[in-house]
Amino acid sequence: MNKLIENIDFLSPTDAVAKDSIRISLDQNTGKSRKLYIESYGCQMNFSDSEIVASILQKEGFDTTSDINQADLVFLNTCSIREKAEQTVRHRLTHINGLKKKKPALVVGVLGCMAERLKTKLLEEEKIVDLVAGPDAYRDLPQLIGQVDEGDKAVNTFLSREETYADISPVRLNSNGVSAFISIMRGCDNMCSFCVVPFTRGRERSRDPQSIVEEASDLFNRGFREVTLLGQNVDSYKWSEVENNKARLEKKEVDSIVNFANLLELVAKINPDLRVRFSTSHPKDITDEVLYTIAKYENICDYIHLPAQSGNSRILEMMNRGYTREWYLQRVAKIREILGNDCGLSSDMITGFCSENEEEHQDTLSLMELVDYDYSYMFHYSERPGTLAAKKFKDDVPLEVKKRRLDEIIKMQSRLSLRRNLLDIGKTQKVLVEGISKKSTDHLQGRNSANKVVVFPSGNKKKGEYVHVLIESCTGGTLIGKQV
Repeated sequence: MNKLIENIDFLSPTDAVAKDSIRISLDQNTGKSRKLYIESYGCQMNFSDSEIVASILQKEGFDTTSDINQADLVFLNTCSIREKAEQTVRHRLTHINGLKKKKPALVVGVLGCMAERLKTKLLEEEKIVDLVAGPDAYRDLPQLIGQVDEGDKAVNTFLSREETYADISPVRLNSNGVSAFISIMRGCDNMCSFCVVPFTRGRERSRDPQSIVEEASDLFNRGFREVTLLGQNVDSYKWSEVENNKARLEKKEVDSIVNFANLLELVAKINPDLRVRFSTSHPKDITDEVLYTIAKYENICDYIHLPAQSGNSRILEMMNRGYTREWYLQRVAKIREILGNDCGLSSDMITGFCSENEEEHQDTLSLMELVDYDYSYMFHYSERPGTLAAKKFKDDVPLEVKKRRLDEIIKMQSRLSLRRNLLDIGKTQKVLVEGISKKSTDHLQGRNSANKVVVFPSGNKKKGEYVHVLIESCTGGTLIGKQV
């Protein structure tokens, strides 16, 4: 376990998309003259952004490829949430520059949050990339690529107050053909002290709900059966015809506003066979209206990712999270009251934040046990330059203490995950088939409403179909059963 923790900063005991996942573009051969290769790092929002990039460049003469050696253009869509994520990208750029020496015409670009944060360093000081584009500059990519083709470096990291890419139909780069992401908003106004997102993705603005419904309807008509509505803080979704920027909208007297509960209902009504998920919720913003909307529609999944980050109120205040331990537990109690104990709950946990002591660490462990999370994404604190925490607080918890506390949190979550899964044995659950099991071609796998992976003998079922499965056994990360 200690060796494992040296290598990674978190564990998730399920097969859900991990926060430090890496995805590469798929092969697309439509006869275009140039090949685009994209590696996407970090969160689901980055994966969704890469699909927007592929769509923009498809119209400019680029097919995508999964083989970097075949590429004319290589993009790394980056994450700055932790130091390790940036180190991974830097190591990858060193390798790619080795390829560039053999293929001088190869264009190398960095996109996303790391691009926004390190544009000068990457372009001018280290000179390891040709192009840098921030999350709001993807429409400008054709022009930027043109500059590089003419022998210049190119950069655009302008942060927009309006851009949502609502009119762009994403190319589904990494989809299983069943599930797809839909970005509903961009940016974040929360200013958590440990987080770089407000500085790299800008202010919150919400996408036109009609464009979201149209995208979800199109996906359903093409055979997709599940959509995940994405945003840094989906509960803050607010849109009106006169304004999509939340900060400006809240200063105006606007009669008609579409909030997140309204949007959930609009998407759920497309078809009862279209499952609806969403991520991520902020504990201070999730409303009873949202919970009652989930309860009202069977096809809105009973699963909420509700990052706590810490179980101690003093640490939460230092993190600028906007709630206390007690307030968070009250929200969890309301979720259980409205949606029941079977509703899946997951969290993010940061251990070793500035000045955290042993008693406060124990508060995080006790919160985890009280909430009884199905799974968590678990990290030790990594100071990010430019954040409020880096400016105001000293990163004074020794690394070995952070790792030991993370180990304890991981072990706690492993126990909780198994305990939660054991409760499902003997229950029959509706599962959306996502494909063949990773361990056996004779078995299929999918997820239930609570976002848990379920494995069962394939029988005559196919990907994209719903099946009722009687849960017979489990591990900490998987439910195992049979069709009924």
